[in-house]
Amino acid sequence: MKLLFDQNISHKIIALLPEQFVDSSSVKGEGLYNFSDKEIWEFAKKEAFTIVTQDSDFYDLNTLFGFPPKIIWIRVGNLRTNALIDILVKYQNDIFKFMEDDKLGCFEIVQLIKK
Repeated sequence: MKLLFDQNISHKIIALLPEQFVDSSSVKGEGLYNFSDKEIWEFAKKEAFTIVTQDSDFYDLNTLFGFPPKIIWIRVGNLRTNALIDILVKYQNDIFKFMEDDKLGCFEIVQLIKK
């Protein structure tokens, strides 16, 4: 699975990902740090990446321009990198199904924080 992690997610995640995400990269790793969301969107489209983000900007582009690229929007608040990996692993089967479905452009993961 070819994921591109937005700059709001630590680029260090790449070294910690399990093997099913081996083809993944980060905005920083691709030399796109501080590029506009539209430029990152176009890169992801051209290079067949799915964008993983924690903000709504790419969802907005998905709504305006359609897909590809597909978006995985993780809406769980600020997390440590390992916690984010745990979420990806927990939802990996659903993510794989999403990736195979040509009718879906955004996979949204929402978890409420317990107090």
